[in-house]
Amino acid sequence: MEPIFSDRIADVPKSFIREILKVAINKNVISFAGGLPNRDLFPVEDLQKATNNVFELYGSDSLQYSNSEGLLELREYISNWYKSEYEMNINVNNILITNGSQQGLDLIAKTFISEKDDIIIEEPGYLGAIQAFSVFRATFHPVKLNNDGLDINMLDQVIKTADSKIIYCVPNFQNPSGISYSYKKRQEVASKIKGKKIYLVEDNPYGELNYSGRKNVSFKKLVPEQTILLGTFSKTIVPSFRIGWIIAPDEIMERLLVAKQAADLHTNSFTQMIVYQYLINFNIKRHIEKIRDLYGKQLNAMLKNINKYFPDEVEFTKPEGGMFMWITLPEGFSTIKLFELAIKQNVAFVPGYPFYIGRKDTNTLRLNFSCSDEETIEEGIKRLSIAIKEILSNN
Repeated sequence: MEPIFSDRIADVPKSFIREILKVAINKNVISFAGGLPNRDLFPVEDLQKATNNVFELYGSDSLQYSNSEGLLELREYISNWYKSEYEMNINVNNILITNGSQQGLDLIAKTFISEKDDIIIEEPGYLGAIQAFSVFRATFHPVKLNNDGLDINMLDQVIKTADSKIIYCVPNFQNPSGISYSYKKRQEVASKIKGKKIYLVEDNPYGELNYSGRKNVSFKKLVPEQTILLGTFSKTIVPSFRIGWIIAPDEIMERLLVAKQAADLHTNSFTQMIVYQYLINFNIKRHIEKIRDLYGKQLNAMLKNINKYFPDEVEFTKPEGGMFMWITLPEGFSTIKLFELAIKQNVAFVPGYPFYIGRKDTNTLRLNFSCSDEETIEEGIKRLSIAIKEILSNN
């Protein structure tokens, strides 16, 4: 029988990371390939108490259908968080609770993208966004990421030549590179789009995982009427609940709500209630500090051991937060071949090519540090250095 699938799904790239995780599941392999929060930090006991609170307070009502916008109390909490932590006034009616921020990308794609529509994205860029936009057969216009954010000259040229409706970016501790936009670069990007028919989609899953103590200004503050902001509790509470949100201007929210209703009616209301009870009864700021403390130590361990073991010609980013680091080999080297050598050393990473448009191989790779203790990180970096030295000497 011939395939009967839609044309659009045939164009969507498979998640190479998911395929790598099948290899990395071997207990002898030290994996820097995943992008998972550290399970040791999940507030299990507090969430159990929060769940009991939901049943005690709401009973069978907690198991009923709910509204599409999301739990009002939870949206009010999010609104107040932005006001107290970021001095941003976000109207509760401009917040839509989603099934993880990944669904936010899907809803934005459904709302904005027709086949062959232009989209500006970072290069390297978040694989989940590339997948979400690829479903709707967008035409990608990648803009190179420098150490302080988008290459502003390249962005200027793409804006002039492409009829793009949206720019997608992860300005805080970007996945996969770990870099953050400087304040100056944020201002420059904002000035390039201000007044144009372009919306900037600011995906901010890692914003609270800031190990330097500095808070970065949001594009929602710089160009509020042209920014769609995505957030999530997956990195600060637990990922399995899949509770995220979109913040968007009025005229966009109306369309996003229609797309949400068509997708799933509403996000799991029971887990929204659990998250809300957790937030009001336990100290989320203290919990985030625990995450920052552990991840910060793991990041420092990775940086220290890369300096110790990697050859001098290997370049790497120096994130101040998030969960990832980006490694660049000298020009012309293959990280797919490096991956094959690394697996023989029982260490795994993600080769860089899935984070680019139309590439089959690159000289870049992503490392995750959030799920390995400091001793394991040293051993893993030592193993990876053996593979790197081998591939460099072979060429």
